[in-house]
Amino acid sequence: MHVFRHLFVSTLLLLTPMFAFAEEPVNVDPWEGFNRAMFSFNDTLDRYALKPAAQGYKAITPDIVETGVSNFFGNLSDIGSMLNNLLQLKGNAAGQDLGRVLFNSTVGLGGIIDIATPMGLPQHNEDFGQTLGYWGVDTGPYLVLPLLGPSNIRDGIGRIPDSMVDPVGEVDSIRTRNQLYGLRIIDTRASLLAAEELLTGDRYTAMRDAYLQRREFLVNDGKAAAFDQDQF
Repeated sequence: MHVFRHLFVSTLLLLTPMFAFAEEPVNVDPWEGFNRAMFSFNDTLDRYALKPAAQGYKAITPDIVETGVSNFFGNLSDIGSMLNNLLQLKGNAAGQDLGRVLFNSTVGLGGIIDIATPMGLPQHNEDFGQTLGYWGVDTGPYLVLPLLGPSNIRDGIGRIPDSMVDPVGEVDSIRTRNQLYGLRIIDTRASLLAAEELLTGDRYTAMRDAYLQRREFLVNDGKAAAFDQDQF
C-alpha cells in the first residue's frame, strides 16, 4: 500500500509539472478578461437555448419521471466515483459506491429507483479533479470552459479521465449516445434552476466564488477551507 501511494504521487508530479503546491495566497483568476468573455458566451447560449429547454423539461415532465432520470444518471456517475475513491485509497467509500451500483442497477431497475440511499449507502460524487486535489495538486488558475462552464486547470484536465470511464461514452449507437448526453445536460440544468435564484450582484463573480468554494469543500470531504477574500 505504501509503495502504491508513493508511485501514485510520483506519477502525478511527473504528469503535472505545471502545478505548484501553493504555499501563499495567489490570484485565483489571473485570466479574468478571457474568463468573462467566455462566461458571456456561455450565458448567452444558456439564456436562449439551455435554460428554456430545462424549464420546458421541468414543466412537462412528471416529478416521478424527473427523479427517475436523475437517479439513472446518478447511478452511472457512481461508477466513476468508485474508481476515484479507489485512487484516493478510500476503501470504505469505494465499497459503498460498488454497493450502490449493484443494488440500484438490479433491484433499482437500472438505477431509475435509488434504493441504495435508504439502505445507508450514501452517494459520494468523486471525480478525477478531486482525486488530484486529494494528492495535493493545486487547482491552478480559475478557468471558464466553453459550453462546460466554471472550472480550473486541475479540474479541466480531470475531465479527460472522467470522460474515459463514463458509461454513456460506451453506447454504440451514436444517436442514442448523443440523446443520453443531451438528456443528462438538460436534467443537470433543470436541477440548477432553483439554485440560480440565489445569485445576486455580479453573476460572474458569484458563480466563480461559489464554484471555487464548492470544489474546495468536495476535495476536503466536507471540510470547507476559509477563503482569503483578497484572492478575489
